[in-house]
Amino acid sequence: MLRFSVLGALEIRTAAGEADVCGDLQRTLVQTLLVSEGRPVSGESLAEEMWGETLPDHRANALQAHISRLRRRLRALEPDRPTSRVTIHPAGYRLSVGEGELDAAEFVRAVRQAESAGPKDPERTARMLGEALALWRGPVFGGFPGGTMCQLAGARYEEYRMRAMELRFDAELRLGRHASVLAELAEAHTNHSLRERFCEQLMVALYCSGRQADALDVFRRMRRRLDEELGIQPSPALRKVELAILSHDPALTGDQLAPTALQPV
Repeated sequence: MLRFSVLGALEIRTAAGEADVCGDLQRTLVQTLLVSEGRPVSGESLAEEMWGETLPDHRANALQAHISRLRRRLRALEPDRPTSRVTIHPAGYRLSVGEGELDAAEFVRAVRQAESAGPKDPERTARMLGEALALWRGPVFGGFPGGTMCQLAGARYEEYRMRAMELRFDAELRLGRHASVLAELAEAHTNHSLRERFCEQLMVALYCSGRQADALDVFRRMRRRLDEELGIQPSPALRKVELAILSHDPALTGDQLAPTALQPV
């Protein structure tokens, strides 16, 4: 069994350790096939992803050469595998990836499970998403984005990462761990300064840690930033949190954060 990782620099791991993927074109080929998650990719799409606007004159032959090279490399890593992982289909080329073999697929699955679970078991949600977020070793593909398909996949995985962080913070706040997540929330809010959900959560964590003035200051700075950079006002959900803090809403305090306290209006 191989383990493919794209939540960071591209990695292929075997029981013996990490295996190299040599050359930018080979990395782009592997990344494109991986983010397709078992669906065939047309030869034309693969060629555009690998060469962009500088397509070689004999791109079909060039692509086939790279496919053959990838097959040999994967066969060498799994000499006992009866069939090649890379197969040809009417719709194009497909890289077979089993359950548990691609970190991005495992990560997305965990986020979807957390979304489906809702607020019922915050302890399990916090633990599951903490483990899922630990799969990230850096930017998707390690800052080597490839072509359009890989860039879109990278943006999709990054959005799932933001959602995972939001869900985990919600779970931690429901468990009353306001002080323990303050540093992480402040960092998330700083790094994603226009994402209102992190702002809401930071305000709640500050308020529940006895720092009402700081919580309201975060709101004022966010309101100013939204106005100056986007020309918009804070969302109803963000204003709802500000009002709850100003009125000392009891839903914001206690060991278990009330489910309504962080729900959008």
